Amino acid sequence: MESDCLPAVAKGFHCEIIERLATPLVGTPPLNSCKTCVIVPVRNEAETMESTLEALNYQVDLQGYPLDSTSYEVIVLANNCTDDSVAIARQYAAHHPEFTLHIVEKDFLPSQAYIGYVRQLLMDEAYARLIGLGQNRGIIASTDGDTRVSSNWVAAIRQEIHQGADAVSGRLLTDRNDRNSLDLYTRICYLRAVGYGYLGVELEAHIDPDPFDQLPRHHQHGGASLAVTAEMYAIAGGMPAVRTPEDVAFYQALVRVGAQFRHSPSVKVFTSMRQQGRTHNGMANQLNQWSQLGYQPYLVESAAALETRLQGRGNLRRLWNHMLKGYQPQEQDISSIASLLHIDSQWLTRSLVQSDSFTELFELIEQRQDQEGKWQKAWKLVDIRQAIADLRLRVSRLRAKTQLDMKTQLVAKTQLGIETQLAHSLK
Repeated sequence: MESDCLPAVAKGFHCEIIERLATPLVGTPPLNSCKTCVIVPVRNEAETMESTLEALNYQVDLQGYPLDSTSYEVIVLANNCTDDSVAIARQYAAHHPEFTLHIVEKDFLPSQAYIGYVRQLLMDEAYARLIGLGQNRGIIASTDGDTRVSSNWVAAIRQEIHQGADAVSGRLLTDRNDRNSLDLYTRICYLRAVGYGYLGVELEAHIDPDPFDQLPRHHQHGGASLAVTAEMYAIAGGMPAVRTPEDVAFYQALVRVGAQFRHSPSVKVFTSMRQQGRTHNGMANQLNQWSQLGYQPYLVESAAALETRLQGRGNLRRLWNHMLKGYQPQEQDISSIASLLHIDSQWLTRSLVQSDSFTELFELIEQRQDQEGKWQKAWKLVDIRQAIADLRLRVSRLRAKTQLDMKTQLVAKTQLGIETQLAHSLK
Protein backbone atom coordinates (compact mmCIF):
# COMPACT_ATOMS: atom_id res chain seq x y z
CA MET A 1 0.00 0.00 0.00
CA GLU A 2 1.51 3.33 -1.10
CA SER A 3 1.91 6.05 1.53
CA ASP A 4 3.68 8.72 -0.53
CA CYS A 5 0.70 11.06 -0.21
CA LEU A 6 0.96 11.06 3.60
CA PRO A 7 2.84 13.62 5.70
CA ALA A 8 5.93 12.24 7.42
CA VAL A 9 4.31 12.21 10.86
CA ALA A 10 1.60 9.83 9.59
CA LYS A 11 3.91 7.31 7.91
CA GLY A 12 4.98 5.83 11.24
CA PHE A 13 1.53 4.38 11.84
CA HIS A 14 0.69 3.62 8.19
CA CYS A 15 2.37 0.20 8.10
CA GLU A 16 0.93 -0.68 11.49
CA ILE A 17 -2.62 0.01 10.28
CA ILE A 18 -2.14 -1.90 7.03
CA GLU A 19 -0.58 -4.85 8.89
CA ARG A 20 -3.43 -4.79 11.39
CA LEU A 21 -5.95 -5.00 8.57
CA ALA A 22 -4.18 -8.09 7.14
CA THR A 23 -6.79 -9.09 4.54
CA PRO A 24 -9.08 -6.45 2.96
CA LEU A 25 -12.73 -6.74 3.91
CA VAL A 26 -13.96 -5.67 0.46
CA GLY A 27 -12.70 -7.36 -2.70
CA THR A 28 -14.01 -4.70 -5.07
CA PRO A 29 -11.61 -1.71 -5.37
CA PRO A 30 -13.02 1.78 -4.76
CA LEU A 31 -14.02 3.99 -7.65
CA ASN A 32 -11.34 6.50 -8.63
CA SER A 33 -13.81 9.30 -7.88
CA CYS A 34 -14.38 8.14 -4.28
CA LYS A 35 -13.55 10.85 -1.73
CA THR A 36 -15.52 9.61 1.28
CA CYS A 37 -15.81 6.13 2.72
CA VAL A 38 -18.72 5.60 5.11
CA ILE A 39 -18.49 2.68 7.54
CA VAL A 40 -21.46 1.07 9.30
CA PRO A 41 -20.97 -1.62 11.98
CA VAL A 42 -24.12 -3.73 12.30
CA ARG A 43 -25.32 -6.36 14.72
CA ASN A 44 -28.97 -7.38 14.65
CA GLU A 45 -30.31 -4.13 13.19
CA ALA A 46 -33.10 -5.62 11.04
CA GLU A 47 -35.61 -3.12 12.41
CA THR A 48 -33.62 -0.06 11.28
CA MET A 49 -31.40 -1.45 8.50
CA GLU A 50 -33.41 -0.17 5.55
CA SER A 51 -33.91 3.34 6.93
CA THR A 52 -30.17 3.56 7.69
CA LEU A 53 -29.27 2.63 4.11
CA GLU A 54 -32.03 4.80 2.61
CA ALA A 55 -30.64 7.89 4.35
CA LEU A 56 -27.10 7.14 3.15
CA ASN A 57 -28.27 6.45 -0.40
CA TYR A 58 -30.21 9.67 -0.93
CA GLN A 59 -27.61 12.28 0.01
CA VAL A 60 -27.79 15.86 -1.26
CA ASP A 61 -25.31 18.73 -1.34
CA LEU A 62 -25.68 21.89 0.76
CA GLN A 63 -27.93 23.42 -1.92
CA GLY A 64 -30.24 20.42 -1.88
CA TYR A 65 -29.14 18.88 -5.19
CA PRO A 66 -28.37 15.12 -5.37
CA LEU A 67 -24.81 14.34 -4.32
CA ASP A 68 -22.61 12.57 -6.86
CA SER A 69 -23.15 8.93 -5.88
CA THR A 70 -19.71 7.97 -7.21
CA SER A 71 -17.98 10.36 -4.80
CA TYR A 72 -18.69 8.20 -1.74
CA GLU A 73 -19.15 4.56 -0.83
CA VAL A 74 -20.68 2.69 2.10
CA ILE A 75 -19.26 -0.41 3.78
CA VAL A 76 -21.59 -2.39 6.06
CA LEU A 77 -19.95 -4.96 8.31
CA ALA A 78 -22.57 -7.26 9.79
CA ASN A 79 -20.95 -9.10 12.68
CA ASN A 80 -22.42 -12.07 14.54
CA CYS A 81 -25.96 -11.30 13.34
CA THR A 82 -28.78 -13.69 14.21
CA ASP A 83 -31.58 -11.74 12.54
CA ASP A 84 -32.36 -10.61 8.95
CA SER A 85 -29.97 -7.61 8.91
CA VAL A 86 -27.77 -9.07 6.14
CA ALA A 87 -30.70 -10.20 3.99
CA ILE A 88 -32.30 -6.75 4.22
CA ALA A 89 -29.03 -5.03 3.31
CA ARG A 90 -28.44 -7.32 0.34
CA GLN A 91 -31.98 -6.89 -0.89
CA TYR A 92 -31.57 -3.11 -0.66
CA ALA A 93 -28.32 -3.29 -2.64
CA ALA A 94 -30.00 -5.40 -5.34
CA HIS A 95 -32.82 -2.86 -5.70
CA HIS A 96 -30.42 0.13 -5.82
CA PRO A 97 -27.50 -0.82 -8.09
CA GLU A 98 -26.48 2.85 -8.45
CA PHE A 99 -25.70 2.96 -4.72
CA THR A 100 -22.06 2.03 -4.01
CA LEU A 101 -22.75 -0.33 -1.13
CA HIS A 102 -20.44 -3.11 0.05
CA ILE A 103 -21.84 -5.70 2.47
CA VAL A 104 -19.49 -7.86 4.52
CA GLU A 105 -20.67 -10.60 6.87
CA LYS A 106 -18.43 -11.91 9.65
CA ASP A 107 -18.74 -14.17 12.68
CA PHE A 108 -16.08 -13.14 15.16
CA LEU A 109 -14.87 -15.04 18.18
CA PRO A 110 -16.18 -13.68 21.51
CA SER A 111 -12.79 -12.06 22.12
CA GLN A 112 -13.25 -9.95 18.97
CA ALA A 113 -17.01 -9.49 18.81
CA TYR A 114 -17.16 -6.03 20.36
CA ILE A 115 -17.75 -2.61 18.85
CA GLY A 116 -14.24 -1.24 19.38
CA TYR A 117 -12.66 -4.01 17.34
CA VAL A 118 -15.35 -3.96 14.63
CA ARG A 119 -15.22 -0.18 14.20
CA GLN A 120 -11.42 -0.31 14.10
CA LEU A 121 -11.51 -2.99 11.40
CA LEU A 122 -13.93 -0.95 9.29
CA MET A 123 -12.04 2.32 9.67
CA ASP A 124 -8.74 0.60 8.85
CA GLU A 125 -10.40 -0.72 5.68
CA ALA A 126 -11.69 2.74 4.75
CA TYR A 127 -8.24 4.21 5.41
CA ALA A 128 -6.52 1.67 3.16
CA ARG A 129 -9.00 2.27 0.33
CA LEU A 130 -8.66 6.06 0.43
CA ILE A 131 -4.86 6.05 0.74
CA GLY A 132 -4.73 3.59 -2.15
CA LEU A 133 -6.38 6.31 -4.24
CA GLY A 134 -3.91 8.94 -3.03
CA GLN A 135 -6.69 10.64 -1.02
CA ASN A 136 -4.78 11.67 2.09
CA ARG A 137 -7.55 14.20 2.86
CA GLY A 138 -10.18 11.66 1.94
CA ILE A 139 -12.82 11.25 4.63
CA ILE A 140 -13.52 8.20 6.77
CA ALA A 141 -17.06 8.71 8.09
CA SER A 142 -18.55 6.49 10.79
CA THR A 143 -22.20 5.91 11.66
CA ASP A 144 -24.25 3.03 13.12
CA GLY A 145 -26.85 0.54 11.99
CA ASP A 146 -29.50 2.05 14.27
CA THR A 147 -28.87 5.59 13.01
CA ARG A 148 -30.37 7.70 10.23
CA VAL A 149 -28.02 10.38 8.92
CA SER A 150 -29.39 13.71 7.72
CA SER A 151 -29.86 14.20 3.99
CA ASN A 152 -26.78 16.47 3.69
CA TRP A 153 -24.64 14.57 6.21
CA VAL A 154 -21.78 13.79 3.81
CA ALA A 155 -21.79 17.30 2.32
CA ALA A 156 -21.82 18.97 5.76
CA ILE A 157 -18.86 16.86 6.88
CA ARG A 158 -16.98 17.76 3.68
CA GLN A 159 -17.62 21.45 4.27
CA GLU A 160 -16.09 21.27 7.77
CA ILE A 161 -13.05 19.39 6.43
CA HIS A 162 -12.71 21.94 3.61
CA GLN A 163 -12.70 24.71 6.24
CA GLY A 164 -9.73 23.15 8.01
CA ALA A 165 -11.07 20.45 10.32
CA ASP A 166 -9.13 17.20 10.62
CA ALA A 167 -12.01 15.45 12.35
CA VAL A 168 -15.72 16.19 12.79
CA SER A 169 -18.41 14.93 15.13
CA GLY A 170 -22.08 15.44 14.43
CA ARG A 171 -25.06 16.16 16.65
CA LEU A 172 -26.75 12.97 17.88
CA LEU A 173 -30.45 13.76 17.73
CA THR A 174 -33.42 11.56 18.57
CA ASP A 175 -36.91 11.17 17.15
CA ARG A 176 -39.78 12.56 19.21
CA ASN A 177 -41.64 9.26 18.94
CA ASP A 178 -38.60 7.46 20.38
CA ARG A 179 -38.42 9.91 23.26
CA ASN A 180 -42.14 9.59 23.94
CA SER A 181 -41.77 5.81 24.20
CA LEU A 182 -39.56 6.25 27.27
CA ASP A 183 -40.96 6.55 30.77
CA LEU A 184 -41.44 10.15 31.86
CA TYR A 185 -38.47 10.43 34.23
CA THR A 186 -36.03 8.83 31.79
CA ARG A 187 -37.16 11.29 29.12
CA ILE A 188 -36.74 14.21 31.53
CA CYS A 189 -33.24 13.03 32.49
CA TYR A 190 -32.26 12.75 28.83
CA LEU A 191 -33.43 16.28 28.00
CA ARG A 192 -31.74 17.70 31.08
CA ALA A 193 -28.49 15.92 30.17
CA VAL A 194 -28.56 17.52 26.72
CA GLY A 195 -29.13 20.97 28.21
CA TYR A 196 -26.38 20.45 30.78
CA GLY A 197 -23.97 19.43 28.01
CA TYR A 198 -24.70 22.48 25.86
CA LEU A 199 -24.38 24.88 28.80
CA GLY A 200 -21.09 23.19 29.74
CA VAL A 201 -19.50 23.80 26.34
CA GLU A 202 -20.70 27.41 26.31
CA LEU A 203 -19.10 27.90 29.72
CA GLU A 204 -15.92 26.39 28.29
CA ALA A 205 -16.04 28.78 25.33
CA HIS A 206 -16.02 31.75 27.71
CA ILE A 207 -13.33 30.49 30.10
CA ASP A 208 -10.91 28.22 28.21
CA PRO A 209 -11.98 28.20 24.56
CA ASP A 210 -10.66 26.09 21.70
CA PRO A 211 -9.71 28.71 19.07
CA PHE A 212 -10.69 26.30 16.26
CA ASP A 213 -13.85 24.72 17.71
CA GLN A 214 -15.78 27.87 18.51
CA LEU A 215 -19.47 28.47 19.19
CA PRO A 216 -21.89 27.46 17.91
CA ARG A 217 -20.86 23.90 18.70
CA HIS A 218 -22.13 20.87 20.60
CA HIS A 219 -20.62 18.50 23.16
CA GLN A 220 -20.96 15.05 21.57
CA HIS A 221 -18.39 12.88 19.78
CA GLY A 222 -20.11 9.52 19.34
CA GLY A 223 -19.37 6.83 16.77
CA ALA A 224 -22.84 7.33 15.24
CA SER A 225 -21.46 10.49 13.58
CA LEU A 226 -17.70 10.72 13.61
CA ALA A 227 -15.48 11.59 10.65
CA VAL A 228 -11.73 11.98 10.17
CA THR A 229 -9.34 12.55 7.28
CA ALA A 230 -7.23 9.58 6.23
CA GLU A 231 -3.98 11.31 7.12
CA MET A 232 -5.17 12.30 10.61
CA TYR A 233 -6.43 8.76 11.15
CA ALA A 234 -2.85 7.56 10.62
CA ILE A 235 -1.32 10.35 12.74
CA ALA A 236 -3.59 9.37 15.65
CA GLY A 237 -2.69 5.69 15.26
CA GLY A 238 -6.15 4.65 14.13
CA MET A 239 -9.24 3.71 16.09
CA PRO A 240 -8.29 2.19 19.48
CA ALA A 241 -9.69 -1.34 19.82
CA VAL A 242 -11.05 -0.73 23.32
CA ARG A 243 -14.26 -2.44 24.28
CA THR A 244 -16.13 0.75 25.07
CA PRO A 245 -16.42 3.68 24.73
CA GLU A 246 -14.23 3.40 21.65
CA ASP A 247 -15.47 6.70 20.21
CA VAL A 248 -14.35 8.63 23.30
CA ALA A 249 -10.95 6.90 23.21
CA PHE A 250 -10.56 7.87 19.55
CA TYR A 251 -11.55 11.47 20.25
CA GLN A 252 -8.91 11.63 22.98
CA ALA A 253 -6.30 10.13 20.63
CA LEU A 254 -7.11 12.78 18.01
CA VAL A 255 -6.91 15.68 20.46
CA ARG A 256 -3.69 14.25 21.90
CA VAL A 257 -1.93 14.59 18.53
CA GLY A 258 -3.25 18.11 17.93
CA ALA A 259 -6.08 17.40 15.49
CA GLN A 260 -8.32 20.31 14.59
CA PHE A 261 -11.52 18.78 15.94
CA ARG A 262 -14.91 20.30 15.12
CA HIS A 263 -18.13 19.61 17.02
CA SER A 264 -20.29 20.76 14.11
CA PRO A 265 -23.95 21.75 14.65
CA SER A 266 -24.58 21.43 10.90
CA VAL A 267 -23.68 17.71 10.85
CA LYS A 268 -26.69 15.79 12.19
CA VAL A 269 -27.90 12.22 12.67
CA PHE A 270 -30.94 10.68 14.31
CA THR A 271 -30.06 7.72 16.47
CA SER A 272 -32.09 5.08 18.28
CA MET A 273 -33.19 5.43 21.89
CA ARG A 274 -33.52 1.70 22.43
CA GLN A 275 -32.83 0.43 25.92
CA GLN A 276 -31.36 -2.87 24.79
CA GLY A 277 -27.82 -1.77 23.98
CA ARG A 278 -24.81 -3.40 22.32
CA THR A 279 -22.27 -1.84 24.72
CA HIS A 280 -21.99 -1.12 28.43
CA ASN A 281 -21.38 2.61 27.99
CA GLY A 282 -23.65 3.59 25.13
CA MET A 283 -26.90 5.55 25.14
CA ALA A 284 -28.95 2.43 25.93
CA ASN A 285 -26.97 1.86 29.10
CA GLN A 286 -27.40 5.50 30.12
CA LEU A 287 -31.15 5.31 29.49
CA ASN A 288 -31.38 2.21 31.66
CA GLN A 289 -29.50 3.95 34.47
CA TRP A 290 -31.94 6.85 34.36
CA SER A 291 -34.96 4.53 34.28
CA GLN A 292 -33.66 2.79 37.42
CA LEU A 293 -33.30 6.03 39.37
CA GLY A 294 -36.97 5.87 40.30
CA TYR A 295 -37.27 9.66 40.54
CA GLN A 296 -34.16 9.88 42.73
CA PRO A 297 -31.99 12.94 41.95
CA TYR A 298 -29.81 12.71 38.82
CA LEU A 299 -26.43 13.88 40.15
CA VAL A 300 -23.79 15.69 38.09
CA GLU A 301 -20.81 17.98 38.60
CA SER A 302 -21.85 21.41 39.84
CA ALA A 303 -21.54 24.60 37.81
CA ALA A 304 -18.93 25.89 40.25
CA ALA A 305 -16.89 22.69 39.87
CA LEU A 306 -17.05 22.89 36.08
CA GLU A 307 -15.97 26.53 36.13
CA THR A 308 -13.12 25.87 38.57
CA ARG A 309 -11.82 23.00 36.46
CA LEU A 310 -11.92 25.19 33.34
CA GLN A 311 -10.17 28.05 35.15
CA GLY A 312 -7.45 25.69 36.32
CA ARG A 313 -7.06 24.25 32.84
CA GLY A 314 -6.93 27.69 31.27
CA ASN A 315 -4.31 28.91 33.74
CA LEU A 316 -2.28 25.77 33.16
CA ARG A 317 -2.55 26.13 29.39
CA ARG A 318 -1.21 29.69 29.58
CA LEU A 319 1.67 28.55 31.79
CA TRP A 320 2.41 25.70 29.36
CA ASN A 321 2.51 28.11 26.41
CA HIS A 322 4.85 30.45 28.32
CA MET A 323 7.14 27.51 29.10
CA LEU A 324 7.28 26.65 25.39
CA LYS A 325 8.77 30.12 24.90
CA GLY A 326 11.44 29.51 27.54
CA TYR A 327 9.72 30.77 30.70
CA GLN A 328 10.83 29.03 33.89
CA PRO A 329 7.76 28.63 36.11
CA GLN A 330 7.91 29.85 39.70
CA GLU A 331 6.71 27.79 42.63
CA GLN A 332 3.74 30.12 43.10
CA ASP A 333 2.69 29.65 39.45
CA ILE A 334 2.38 25.91 39.94
CA SER A 335 1.03 25.84 43.49
CA SER A 336 -1.89 28.17 42.61
CA ILE A 337 -2.94 25.90 39.74
CA ALA A 338 -2.45 22.77 41.85
CA SER A 339 -4.63 24.29 44.53
CA LEU A 340 -7.42 25.05 42.04
CA LEU A 341 -7.32 21.50 40.66
CA HIS A 342 -6.84 19.83 44.07
CA ILE A 343 -3.70 17.91 43.12
CA ASP A 344 -0.23 17.66 44.63
CA SER A 345 1.98 20.62 43.67
CA GLN A 346 5.22 18.63 43.49
CA TRP A 347 3.58 16.01 41.30
CA LEU A 348 2.36 18.77 38.96
CA THR A 349 5.88 20.24 38.78
CA ARG A 350 7.28 16.89 37.64
CA SER A 351 4.42 16.27 35.19
CA LEU A 352 4.90 19.67 33.56
CA VAL A 353 8.44 18.66 32.61
CA GLN A 354 7.71 15.07 31.64
CA SER A 355 4.58 15.51 29.49
CA ASP A 356 4.95 15.67 25.70
CA SER A 357 1.80 17.71 25.10
CA PHE A 358 -0.70 19.81 27.02
CA THR A 359 -3.48 17.33 26.26
CA GLU A 360 -1.42 14.48 27.69
CA LEU A 361 -0.66 16.59 30.77
CA PHE A 362 -4.32 17.34 31.49
CA GLU A 363 -5.31 13.70 30.97
CA LEU A 364 -2.73 12.80 33.63
CA ILE A 365 -4.19 15.46 35.92
CA GLU A 366 -7.70 14.06 35.61
CA GLN A 367 -6.38 10.58 36.35
CA ARG A 368 -4.53 11.96 39.37
CA GLN A 369 -7.71 13.66 40.60
CA ASP A 370 -9.50 10.31 40.49
CA GLN A 371 -6.65 8.59 42.34
CA GLU A 372 -6.24 11.19 45.10
CA GLY A 373 -9.96 11.85 45.56
CA LYS A 374 -9.39 15.41 46.80
CA TRP A 375 -11.37 16.92 43.93
CA GLN A 376 -14.38 14.70 44.64
CA LYS A 377 -14.29 15.63 48.35
CA ALA A 378 -14.10 19.34 47.54
CA TRP A 379 -16.84 19.26 44.92
CA LYS A 380 -19.80 17.07 45.77
CA LEU A 381 -22.17 16.11 42.96
CA VAL A 382 -25.44 18.05 42.81
CA ASP A 383 -28.91 17.56 41.39
CA ILE A 384 -28.80 18.31 37.66
CA ARG A 385 -31.67 20.78 38.07
CA GLN A 386 -29.53 22.92 40.39
CA ALA A 387 -26.51 22.57 38.10
CA ILE A 388 -28.51 23.73 35.07
CA ALA A 389 -29.98 26.70 36.95
CA ASP A 390 -26.52 27.77 38.14
CA LEU A 391 -25.00 27.26 34.69
CA ARG A 392 -27.71 29.35 33.03
CA LEU A 393 -27.07 32.20 35.46
CA ARG A 394 -23.29 32.05 35.07
CA VAL A 395 -23.38 31.70 31.28
CA SER A 396 -25.83 34.61 30.93
CA ARG A 397 -23.46 36.85 32.91
CA LEU A 398 -20.49 35.75 30.81
CA ARG A 399 -22.48 36.41 27.62
CA ALA A 400 -23.29 39.92 28.83
CA LYS A 401 -19.64 40.55 29.70
CA THR A 402 -18.50 39.30 26.29
CA GLN A 403 -21.02 41.53 24.51
CA LEU A 404 -19.91 44.53 26.59
CA ASP A 405 -16.25 43.81 25.83
CA MET A 406 -17.03 43.60 22.12
CA LYS A 407 -18.91 46.91 22.20
CA THR A 408 -16.02 48.53 24.09
CA GLN A 409 -13.52 47.24 21.53
CA LEU A 410 -15.71 48.49 18.67
CA VAL A 411 -16.01 51.95 20.23
CA ALA A 412 -12.23 52.06 20.76
CA LYS A 413 -11.56 51.06 17.14
CA THR A 414 -14.07 53.60 15.87
CA GLN A 415 -12.53 56.35 18.02
CA LEU A 416 -9.04 55.40 16.83
CA GLY A 417 -10.23 55.56 13.22
CA ILE A 418 -11.73 59.02 13.74
CA GLU A 419 -8.56 60.28 15.40
CA THR A 420 -6.41 58.83 12.63
CA GLN A 421 -8.52 60.49 9.93
CA LEU A 422 -8.41 63.81 11.82
CA ALA A 423 -4.65 63.62 12.16
CA HIS A 424 -4.30 63.02 8.40
CA SER A 425 -6.62 65.92 7.57
CA LEU A 426 -4.55 68.32 9.71
CA LYS A 427 -1.30 67.48 7.94
